[in-house]
Amino acid sequence: MLEILISTKPSVPFKAAVLDFDGTISLIREGWQQIMIPYFIDVVKATPQAESEAEIQRCVHDFVDYLTGKQTIYQCIQLAEEVSKRGGTPLEPLEYKHEYLRRLMLRIDDRLKSLRTGSDPREHVVPGSYELLEMLKQHGLTLYLASGTEEYSVKDEAALLQVDKYFDGGIYGAQDDYKKFSKAMVIQKIIKDHHLGGPELLGFGDGYVEIENVRQVGGVAIGVATNESERKGIDEWKRNRLAKADANAIIPDYSNITELENYLFNA
Repeated sequence: MLEILISTKPSVPFKAAVLDFDGTISLIREGWQQIMIPYFIDVVKATPQAESEAEIQRCVHDFVDYLTGKQTIYQCIQLAEEVSKRGGTPLEPLEYKHEYLRRLMLRIDDRLKSLRTGSDPREHVVPGSYELLEMLKQHGLTLYLASGTEEYSVKDEAALLQVDKYFDGGIYGAQDDYKKFSKAMVIQKIIKDHHLGGPELLGFGDGYVEIENVRQVGGVAIGVATNESERKGIDEWKRNRLAKADANAIIPDYSNITELENYLFNA
């Protein structure tokens, strides 16, 4: 069910849409927090001035949650800062990132292998994703994919899910030189390329960052609060976070595509 938080309906036709990937379209990386958070907790616990485990858990949960939606490197930069604060000698943030990705790949390797050997990609997307993309294209929007995940992985996984063909505006992801990419930079490119006024931009995302970025330029942002492990229903933590980010509306997934289309396009 569509939850409308900002009652003003879209006032002009949309020309372009920017979508996040993980948790918004793809569920391949579902459970990534269960890899990152324990790893980061172990790193902080090993510092000379580490507090109690409960305090460390709270600290790590807080900064991982706050930075979700940004490139992974930002969480690793914060981890290095937390190590320094506690008298430790941190690794380079890129080293933390590569170790986290190594651990994550162990979790999702079976999912990737299954997709490469012909399993149904619908099992690995937010319900209704293909219907959403088809609907947006039917309304003439140029679609962009912008993810905090590494660009080579996003392109590979989008192809495995058979959604890459929809993103005629381009697929963008994180770089090792993290200053060369951000979702805000992609949004500015969209606005420039299409000579857009802010209200002509539509955004979809499950993280604070992409919702905030779209709203800051005057666009309409739809928060996607899918319970990823169940593939149905609302994740209340996501829902509350997306509301705080000023999402125009929040949905559990795209299964009620007609309701969403009516809201966005006065269909």
